[in-house]
Amino acid sequence: MTTYKLLAIDVDGTLVRRDGSIHDDDLLAIQRLQAAGVPVSIATGRLYSGTREVARRVGVIGPIACVDGSHIVHTEGDEHLFSRTISGAEAALLRSVAERHATASFLFAQDSIVHDATGTPHVHYVRGWSNAIAEVERVSSHPYWEHEHGVLALVAIGTERQVMAAVEEVRSELGQAAFVVSFPLFHDVHAMMVRAAGPTKGTAIAWLAAHHKCSPSDVVVVGDWLNDLPMFEVAGRSFAMGQAPEDVKQAATDRLEADGLRGGGIAEAIRRAFGR
Repeated sequence: MTTYKLLAIDVDGTLVRRDGSIHDDDLLAIQRLQAAGVPVSIATGRLYSGTREVARRVGVIGPIACVDGSHIVHTEGDEHLFSRTISGAEAALLRSVAERHATASFLFAQDSIVHDATGTPHVHYVRGWSNAIAEVERVSSHPYWEHEHGVLALVAIGTERQVMAAVEEVRSELGQAAFVVSFPLFHDVHAMMVRAAGPTKGTAIAWLAAHHKCSPSDVVVVGDWLNDLPMFEVAGRSFAMGQAPEDVKQAATDRLEADGLRGGGIAEAIRRAFGR
């Protein structure tokens, strides 16, 4: 039986249920695994400010990967260990794209989110990344665009036509420097998320494995969505939650019975992969 050396878990829909709670079985299983000397980490799309409390609730001490691997922070002392951002001329280009297409823009920088009045109707959606959200007079003129540490991400919301036009322009203007994805929210409302190209949850798993002095093949991962696919590709064993899309399940080595609504998926994965 393979002895795995690290567990890395997604947050939303995997560890944290829709109501924000964590299943007791998952908490207990994580504690047992940690007591046995196996470290547990997190790989999430959330900002660190939106993940810190979750990590503390489950007792994760060590580096965790946020913004799909773009930001790695140590939970003890909040030390920033790795960051890949969009900055300088590329940040200026991204700002001009958002301005031209008049989308409701949410700027992710300095472990927080800023927006102006156009984004207010959508704050409830963006809050999934972090509660560190502030309304400013005009997001397009906010100093974060020019900050030396750069922009972690931009989320822009608008009509399908607005968003798709913005996506094409980001690809044209920023080329290989940016990763961009779009998705429908409801009816004719779409969203675009842009971050620096390169980092993924897969690169995060490689970073975390190196930190814990093991290889990605020694890592077990659990997730439920498309952004988890890169970590499924590199990990030694991968578990897809019960509610995951079929293509996500097909990419995993294992499928879980538990789903994100009920919880219990982490406990099931630990039992099957670690025998605990």
